[in-house]
Amino acid sequence: MSLKKDFMWGVASASYQVEGAYNEDGKGLNIWDYYCQENQAIAHYENGNVACDHYHRFKEDVANMKKIGAKYYRFSISWARILPNGIGEVNQKGIDFYNSLIDELIANDIEPLITIFHWDYPMELYKLGGWLNPNSSDWFAEYTKVLVDNFSDRVKYWITLNEPQVFIGLGHATGSFAPFRKCSAKELAEMSHNVLLSHGKAVKILRQYAKQNVKIGLAPIGPSYNPASDDQKLIEIAREKTFDLDKDRFTLSLSWWSDPVFLGDYPKKAYEVLGNDMPTIHDGDMELISQPLDFYGVNIYQAEGIVYQDSIQEYHMPCDIYTTGQPLTQMGWPINDDCLYWSCKFLYDRYKLPILITENGTACHDRIFLDGKVHDPNRIDFLTRYLRSLKKASESGIDIIGYMYWSVMDNFEWADGYDKRFGLIYVDYQTQERTIKDSGYWYKSVIESNGENL
Repeated sequence: MSLKKDFMWGVASASYQVEGAYNEDGKGLNIWDYYCQENQAIAHYENGNVACDHYHRFKEDVANMKKIGAKYYRFSISWARILPNGIGEVNQKGIDFYNSLIDELIANDIEPLITIFHWDYPMELYKLGGWLNPNSSDWFAEYTKVLVDNFSDRVKYWITLNEPQVFIGLGHATGSFAPFRKCSAKELAEMSHNVLLSHGKAVKILRQYAKQNVKIGLAPIGPSYNPASDDQKLIEIAREKTFDLDKDRFTLSLSWWSDPVFLGDYPKKAYEVLGNDMPTIHDGDMELISQPLDFYGVNIYQAEGIVYQDSIQEYHMPCDIYTTGQPLTQMGWPINDDCLYWSCKFLYDRYKLPILITENGTACHDRIFLDGKVHDPNRIDFLTRYLRSLKKASESGIDIIGYMYWSVMDNFEWADGYDKRFGLIYVDYQTQERTIKDSGYWYKSVIESNGENL
């Protein structure tokens, strides 16, 4: 068998992108709630106020997950739905919603996988400085404890943070995502350190207070540089580039976030290029940040670049593609399926932990056809290529434990609004009607065969 018999086949979503009900039942505002209302950075001035109305339609959505054969559902908790002010008073109606969702999943033989934070930072805490506030990691710890107390009896798998490269790098460095700020290198470094301390404290709380033996990971973006061939020289150049960083883009790098967690310190090069802009590191910080984890969760959509014999073609995030005729997804991202193999290889070689693909998928120009169905052969072809690359990684001895397709349904794609459709399930945003796409039924066949039909 090329994939483990207990391989974790699942689907994923994030609270702000699907839930809606942004001001119902005691929920507080988060930075996306606040900045989407009148922000010209969002396509068509759209927002997540209603999104997919998952808050009210979760039973229908879980039933559709069961129809496409999902064994796991990775979803995130809305911090401000649980703690309207970010700390302090707990909103019981928020607890009730997630309890109902978890129970519905379990009743349908779908295992819940919780992401504690997926970008929707409470607005009341942001007013106090957000991640730049030295107390921010304590706020995160308090929030985590509420989740552990209420959900850990039924939830075994936990991810602390989703894509810190994005919510810090794009949210506070490039200014392209909420809260749309452009901060100094010193501020970004201090924020990063507080984010990492938040991760470490959350892990400690999970280990100490969880009501069962939980499995914990982190989910950064993990794009690799791919060698253009199996030439060993190109492979080593690609490996070095994958974990490299520079001062202008350090918050978008892989090693900046992963080395402290998995190796116990920031990359050596970070000290060289940042110098006095490095964060303040107190005694015990790195030990706290590098709490032992059970798996390396990683979101992979594309390569960061391709290494050729005489050149390197780079696809920076946000992606700037100049190659004539380069196959692209609806997001404008290059299609290079080898990235799943090379990312997993480089990550496993460096960090030595089982790998869970926490996100992978593609946005396509989907629509309802005249026959009432959604035919998306381009997504099926994309997934066949990428999953074959993942199987290759598994067959080479890399410990791959699972795959969560992004996303279970079309949803609010952040600054791109609702134009970009990633889902296995089509959502008509005017009627909220759901339609399982061809790719959803195809994915079911892949799960049933444990990938042997790829």
